[in-house]
Amino acid sequence: MKFYALSLFILFTSSLLGQEVISLWPEGVPNQKFTLEKEHWVQTDILRIDNVQNPTLEIYSPSKANQNGKAVIICPGGGYKILAYDWEGTDIAKWFNSKGITAFVLKYRLPNSPSLIKPQWAPLQDAQRAIRIVRKEAKKWNINPTQIGVMGFSAGGHLASSLGTHFEENTLEDSYSNPINQISARPDFMILVYPVITFDEKYYHAGSKNALIGENTSKGIIDYFSNNLQVTKKTPPTFLVHSADDDAVPYQNSILFFEALQTYSIPSELHLYPKGGHGYSLALKKGKLEGWTERLYDWINALN
Repeated sequence: MKFYALSLFILFTSSLLGQEVISLWPEGVPNQKFTLEKEHWVQTDILRIDNVQNPTLEIYSPSKANQNGKAVIICPGGGYKILAYDWEGTDIAKWFNSKGITAFVLKYRLPNSPSLIKPQWAPLQDAQRAIRIVRKEAKKWNINPTQIGVMGFSAGGHLASSLGTHFEENTLEDSYSNPINQISARPDFMILVYPVITFDEKYYHAGSKNALIGENTSKGIIDYFSNNLQVTKKTPPTFLVHSADDDAVPYQNSILFFEALQTYSIPSELHLYPKGGHGYSLALKKGKLEGWTERLYDWINALN
């Protein structure tokens, strides 16, 4: 009897502490054909996910007493080939919770999946859907629908900046048949951490570019997905972090985006650190670089 009671307690506790995960497309994933493909989850030093078949949002909420109404949708990086799901996703969500901010980790489709029909559109379709869901259900999660941001690391930064510059793009064939598609997909702010921005080969990350749009593609498509060229007066306020010694994604990616934002007088802040390399997540034990999260917190608090 004691064992039974203990089992019930453990089951209840696990349910209470577990994170809610919701499907982005419960009625069927668009731009995807049926295959026998399976997602791959590999846990080593970090959790790597590839071949995403069921895009989801994992929800991390602070206690109601600490919630401040702000929310961030997090796009982990991985070169559009994998998702560094905990390193640049759930670990970041927990940090946001410590600041009273509700966080959503986006498990988005990757363009190398054989299940996709038009691979280059799938990540943006998932990002647009994610912010529409969060905005639609804002009251449920005690969120202010006008204070929902998007964050991305590396290739996830490219996806986040794509959402911030292409939020009005009609990426779905049935966009007018579902009321949720009438909800704005514009982020209220963006956070881009060592982001891929340009697909111009002068400063690009070849792996991300080739994974998303292929090695041989037109200049029109290259320019379309070079998000520094897509900034308008509607682009949201943006916070950028990069390291000058990044040998994977050149720091000029952030410079180009910052300069484009300044052209339209969009509130923006760029932190360029001399050292840090690429892929440092929270930058724990990295000296001065570790302070980037506090700079971010100050910036978020200063937003109107």
